[in-house]
Amino acid sequence: PRSDCVVAEQLCLSDSTCNATYRILENCALAKTRLLPLDHDSRVRCLNAEFDLGNSSLLHCKCQRRMKRQEHCLRVFWTVHSSVTDGDFNLETSPYENPANEEHWKTDYNKLAALVSGSQLAGDATNPCLKETHVCNLSKKCVRLRTDYASICTRGAGSEDVCDQRKCHRGLRNFFEKVPEDFTKRILFCPCQDEFCGERRRKTIVPDCSFQSNTKPNCLWLLDSCLEDHICKSRLADFQQNCQPADTSPDGCSLHNHAACLQAYMGMIGTPMTPNYVSNSSVEVSLWCTCESSGNQKEKCDQILGMFENNKCL
Repeated sequence: PRSDCVVAEQLCLSDSTCNATYRILENCALAKTRLLPLDHDSRVRCLNAEFDLGNSSLLHCKCQRRMKRQEHCLRVFWTVHSSVTDGDFNLETSPYENPANEEHWKTDYNKLAALVSGSQLAGDATNPCLKETHVCNLSKKCVRLRTDYASICTRGAGSEDVCDQRKCHRGLRNFFEKVPEDFTKRILFCPCQDEFCGERRRKTIVPDCSFQSNTKPNCLWLLDSCLEDHICKSRLADFQQNCQPADTSPDGCSLHNHAACLQAYMGMIGTPMTPNYVSNSSVEVSLWCTCESSGNQKEKCDQILGMFENNKCL
């Protein structure tokens, strides 16, 4: 198995040659984060340092979505791969381990779902989203973390206070990372036949706080704020890799793995590029941004929006 980047960094720092190369890459990554233009010589030095790592475990390390010290791990990954983002937002390389290689928790979802189905809680069979909420309510972890983000994301609603979107996003990420997918996927992607159910599904992530703002920012600005954040940048790379559309493919996906694409989509929730359903009556999703006033970058802006709005794989 590939080593995780935290372990790989420790090994590298204990070797004087690797340590020196890594320090050069840290400076390169720092310059990029601060959007400082690198002159020709500096760019060459950065590319050479990346090349010098050769087959070191650092160059091939990965991270896991649910690991401790995830942000540290991702920072190491992007330090080593800082040249990937040169002048383009197609990140291509996901820092995350293939989902199949990650540990899957044994859950009691089926047992709890059976309890709900056999009780008054099942209620109206036409609203699967309501049923999934009831199943979540029977799981201590699911209900605790769902209540956590719901209370953070609804603070300030209905008054002049504005909700704290950063805290709301953190609460959402906590929910989607720490609650098993048996619960989270079903709550987010429950199949609806009517608008009442559709509204509940659309409001799963408390969009008034996590998704919407008074005015729609330009999508290029949204992308810039994402690329400055290690978690958002990593989730975007994962989304681009796993939800890459392919017109020639019958299922619309270049990797033919819808489960990995949906997982990558869930990973975007709680980042500056949080997507959501656009209405109560369809499964169309979008980002909260616009491409008006994009000038000569209109094509790039449309591309960013199109990853979510017109993505056959997703």
